[in-house]
Amino acid sequence: MLWFASDHPWRTPLATPQFDPTRLPVDAIAGEAPVPAHRLTPDWLRQRFAAPPPWTPEASDENWSKRPAPPAPASVLVPLVEREYGLALLLTLRTAHLNDHAGQIAFPGGRAEHFDLDAVDTALRETEEEIGLHRRHVEVLGTLPLYTTGTGYAVTPVVALVKPPFELKADPFEVAEIFEVPLAFLMDGAHHERRALAIGEQRRTFYAMPYERYFIWGATAGMLRNLFHFLRA
Repeated sequence: MLWFASDHPWRTPLATPQFDPTRLPVDAIAGEAPVPAHRLTPDWLRQRFAAPPPWTPEASDENWSKRPAPPAPASVLVPLVEREYGLALLLTLRTAHLNDHAGQIAFPGGRAEHFDLDAVDTALRETEEEIGLHRRHVEVLGTLPLYTTGTGYAVTPVVALVKPPFELKADPFEVAEIFEVPLAFLMDGAHHERRALAIGEQRRTFYAMPYERYFIWGATAGMLRNLFHFLRA
């Protein structure tokens, strides 16, 4: 199930101090030009994933925990819903009572199980368990590079189109809210903030993409940055 909505960049093996990332100052705005509108369409995305160009994923500042064990495999679904106004990204808000990452924004997804066929199967299974989105509504386009989180997971983002109508049913234990954000908003470097946290002598940076009352940040924003670079390439 869901365990890392937006990964804790402040986590250490000995302590997990809590803070409000929305109160950290904005160090910089990434500022790249937006992905052109014609690239944010189902047909163009199908072609891009079918024949991807050379491109370079962005380095993450989250893989710093130096855990002795290798990262555990996991997958998330990056669901792009086909709306009349254009594509929208479907996201979840985690419930406030969870031990880890409570109240944070996440893709549906989670840890791989031994019975999963592959990373795509993990993403589809976890999505159905968490938000009730059946795989018959999902057209998988492809995957993005592994994203390693500070909490010890190697995450495969599985990008997919979702065509309405479909029904959703949130797992009430894990998911407080399901919502959508226009993909065009997220695929614009003017909306990509860089913020930082100092932990002793260490300084850890992360991306944030605030949208209305939703604060998208950490691992979720990091994976969206890679989607952004992939579509701009």
